Amino acid sequence: MSAPSTGPATGPSSNQLDKKSEAWSALFSEPMSELVKRYTASVFFDQRLWRADIAGSLAHAEMLCAQGIISTDDAASIERGMAQITQDIEAGRFEWKLDLEDVHLNIEARLTQLVGDAGKRLHTGRSRNDQVATDVRLWLRDEIDTILPLLGAMQSALVDVADKNVETILPGFTHMQVAQPVSFGHHMLAYVEMFARDAERLVDLRRRVNRLPLGAAALAGTSYPLDRERVARTLGFDGVCQNSLDAVSDRDFALEFSAFASITMVHISRLAEELVLWMSQNFGFIDLADRYCTGSSIMPQKRNPDVAELARGKSGRVVGHLMGLITLMKSQPLTYNKDNQEDKEPLFDTVDTVRDTLRIMAEMVAGIIVKPEAMERAALKGYATATDLADYLVKKGVPFRDAHETVAHAVKTAIGQGVDLSELSLDTLQGFHPGIDASVHEVLTLRGSLNARNVLGGTAPAQVRLQIARHRARLG
Repeated sequence: MSAPSTGPATGPSSNQLDKKSEAWSALFSEPMSELVKRYTASVFFDQRLWRADIAGSLAHAEMLCAQGIISTDDAASIERGMAQITQDIEAGRFEWKLDLEDVHLNIEARLTQLVGDAGKRLHTGRSRNDQVATDVRLWLRDEIDTILPLLGAMQSALVDVADKNVETILPGFTHMQVAQPVSFGHHMLAYVEMFARDAERLVDLRRRVNRLPLGAAALAGTSYPLDRERVARTLGFDGVCQNSLDAVSDRDFALEFSAFASITMVHISRLAEELVLWMSQNFGFIDLADRYCTGSSIMPQKRNPDVAELARGKSGRVVGHLMGLITLMKSQPLTYNKDNQEDKEPLFDTVDTVRDTLRIMAEMVAGIIVKPEAMERAALKGYATATDLADYLVKKGVPFRDAHETVAHAVKTAIGQGVDLSELSLDTLQGFHPGIDASVHEVLTLRGSLNARNVLGGTAPAQVRLQIARHRARLG
């Protein structure tokens, strides 16, 4: 196809393109009301897509030129105009206009002002439907590449805390009751596993984000001989969306990212909840640096863990966005509908919230002050070595269920005497089972319990150190 003439302009002038309604004005007999303009406009939140919009437009223009659809002069003019627009936006000089509705029309109108008809030819072979789908994918791909290192930093901070506390004894809880002693380092590594899964999810979903919709046009493709694969290569996409109807209407990638973000924020919330509990006077297991706490307007003694509490609270915000996006999509017929404008604000806020929360939580975790004595005292309060006594009896040939019952009686006696199992005399313990001998006291210590669980994934310090080495090698 030969390139169109670059002669005198025809149709609406560049000044007319300053008005949003001029994009389709020939069909309409009255202007859009100011209320409708404000209700339907997205420019004041979707302008953050400007870099993606310009990148997509430049790749599209380069392809149009290579295919002979526009001239080399037009392509050069578009590139020059986009460079000027980039400078203006970066310098804060660009005027975003409500009348132009969105980031796409604002940039296109300004381009036409700068380079004339070449700017008008840029939209050949595309629609705002495939344009916005491309922009959001480009933008989200870059945000994913920002969040992945933050997930790595979060894991590294937790690994560092774990490395310093391999031998620190923490009461492990089930049902918020003291259950068994664990290494505090082991406990921290549990969160490393969670965030590692989050990173795996993010890497996996990035592949599905990284597919090019451009070339689907409004919904049916286009009659121009576009080279969609060329645009995909230029923009670094892994491939193109294979069905034009799906390409313009699909928002699975936004839903999937929001699902990832919700799970990640749930993990953050669980960690934040424990930090809040552990910092309280009732636990006293840790302290947080002052820079992550606030005071009270009325109680001068207070140090409130506001950062952890707010991180916990923001999980609800992100999960809410996921529910909103799922509801947004659930009843939409093919293909593009104006409903889809509502995908951006929750997606933008989700990205911002996850990114900022990961950054501040990693910094806060790195500064945790551990109080080992308080942790160990708490572990001694809950008969945490009861299971160890049962295991001891099993190794003496007692069936586990019988051993379980025997130890229950021993715990009941210890409670009555107000002592720990390890403080019961050998004679008393032998009264519960004659097979018990002096070796039982080593079993009943917190340290003995910890060391005994020397199985892959267990809390024994030897195993914890192996896991720390594995994570350090993985994180680099």
